[in-house]
Amino acid sequence: MSQQSITILQLYPKDMNIYGDFGNVLVLKRRLQWYGYDVTLLTYNPGDTFPSDVDIIVGGGGQDSGQGKIQTDLLAIGGQLKKLADNGVPMLVICGLYQLFGKFFKTASGEVIAGIGLFDIETHGKSERLIGNIITASDEFGEIIGYENHSGQTFLGKRVRPLGRVRLGAGNNMGDATEGARYRNVIGSYLHGSLLPKNPAIADFLIEKAVTRKYGDFSTDIIDDKFATLARQVATKRPR
Repeated sequence: MSQQSITILQLYPKDMNIYGDFGNVLVLKRRLQWYGYDVTLLTYNPGDTFPSDVDIIVGGGGQDSGQGKIQTDLLAIGGQLKKLADNGVPMLVICGLYQLFGKFFKTASGEVIAGIGLFDIETHGKSERLIGNIITASDEFGEIIGYENHSGQTFLGKRVRPLGRVRLGAGNNMGDATEGARYRNVIGSYLHGSLLPKNPAIADFLIEKAVTRKYGDFSTDIIDDKFATLARQVATKRPR
């Protein structure tokens, strides 16, 4: 019997991969290997053929110019992404791609960059950047620790729920103390740093959903996350 395999797709690594977001892909790959799975890592950039078989999708942040470069292509594959999301494919999108998985991002200069509407959110660029360490409380994942750096402020609609509530930092915007968004097995967040090395519970959520969806169940030994735990302890003591 051949070893079971999981395919990870990274969206737009050429234009949407700042602040160490590629680390999220590396964490998923290594943890899957520790759990005993073969891993196929694919990348998708504008003009590529979208793969027909993927198990986890990951995307990162980018500057406004990067969002503009991928907009037309993202809108073209938006229907495929929404179909995959509705079919339970787990996804993690950070900052810039989080914004474009929503309805639109209106920049501070007034330019409107349309999104695919997977999340019921809208983002408005502001003059003030929201920068610093951030801690978010989640019923599902516990304390989510990371670093935010964004001028866009995101507002959630009625058909989406937040990833968590902010304990330290700004989060989606400066008003409602929410951070990130959830739709089925899709997670959007502003947390860079990268997110998954210090938050293995989220990594394992994505892995479990992918494996269960493909093979029916997920059962494996527990990983020793002592270094992630130490990193989390240090991060929680840092000032904003």
